[in-house]
Amino acid sequence: MLSKEREEQVVKLCQKMIRQRSYSGEEEGAAKVLKENMEAMGFDQAAIDGYGNIIGCIKGKQPGKRLLFDGHIDTVPVSDEKEWPYPPFAAEIHDGKIYGRGTSDMKGAVAAMTCAAAAFAADTGKDFPGEIYVAGVVHEECFEGVAARAISQAVKPDYVVIGEASHLNLKVGQRGRGEIVVETFGVPCHSANPEKGVNAVYKMAKVIEAIRTLQPPCHPVLGEGILELTDIKSEPYPGASVVPEYCRATYDRRLLVGETKESVLKPLNDLMEKLMAEDTDLKVKVSYAVGREKCYTGSEIFGERFFPGWLYHKESDFVQDVLKELKEMGYDPEITQYNFCTNGSHYAGEAGIKTFGLGPSRENLAHTVGEYIEIEQLTKAADCYYGVMKALLK
Repeated sequence: MLSKEREEQVVKLCQKMIRQRSYSGEEEGAAKVLKENMEAMGFDQAAIDGYGNIIGCIKGKQPGKRLLFDGHIDTVPVSDEKEWPYPPFAAEIHDGKIYGRGTSDMKGAVAAMTCAAAAFAADTGKDFPGEIYVAGVVHEECFEGVAARAISQAVKPDYVVIGEASHLNLKVGQRGRGEIVVETFGVPCHSANPEKGVNAVYKMAKVIEAIRTLQPPCHPVLGEGILELTDIKSEPYPGASVVPEYCRATYDRRLLVGETKESVLKPLNDLMEKLMAEDTDLKVKVSYAVGREKCYTGSEIFGERFFPGWLYHKESDFVQDVLKELKEMGYDPEITQYNFCTNGSHYAGEAGIKTFGLGPSRENLAHTVGEYIEIEQLTKAADCYYGVMKALLK
């Protein structure tokens, strides 16, 4: 277990980060706090990349594996501060909990990773094989896995620990996420003479009903590959006295292991071809949504919204090595999967890097009004991360 002094260090760093409001694209303050603390704690390097990710490194005196701890420093917005029991950016402590936006998701974990790495380096005198990296990642809330690509390219890790909330359990997989756009194209005309045009919304209604007949695949561990309609828009809008010439529907598709961009779109495209053959007025296109956002550094982050699923076997050597160490430390984690998407979509899903999740707090506290993290969970997470270093850097 951590000493009292080290527990206080984790709590204070978590509070410092919470007090820096860091919505996606506005993470500069949180990144600077993390950089300053990494440098003060004896990290060998602490650098901010083009996206604004902060990457700290501690190098062991012996050659060995590279271990990366990944935690995002952006948060979802606070819609109404008056709804919160305590100010969302004050990091107040009440009844053994730190309250604030990002406490659970996931600045608490980032603080724990940073302090654990510094403690491990101090206790070993850096006489260990390998290198430890702690990354504070930007834009995860809207682009899970995209900014992480720059981190894995720079670090080239052998192992990745995702710090998303797991209540100190080990997470060895997750469903991925694809955002699919379906577009129908009509012919505009005056709504007083609708027979002279083609109403794109009516065509979309037909397409939506057809899509509901599709059955996404199912995985024995990860569950259903959900395909759910999430929004629909038409143009022109407002469409006073005009038959709409365009309609766009967006679907959320939860991705399973082994699914590719092509394999996910194929049943949709096959169905659209069939519908267009039956209705010569129907013109429809299926694609992935493309996101584009501005980073606080001035750089632009963009990409298709396709974030793969991933899954490692619970008997994998690296998972069992960590499990054994944590049990020897007095913890008894379950080995399960995340119910949401994480930066593991890149590390494990795209890059094939050995990855698992381990974080403080409960998954259902993310994005909530009155978000908090229990101090006991926070300090135990730092202790567990220390154990991960012992297990994998030997």
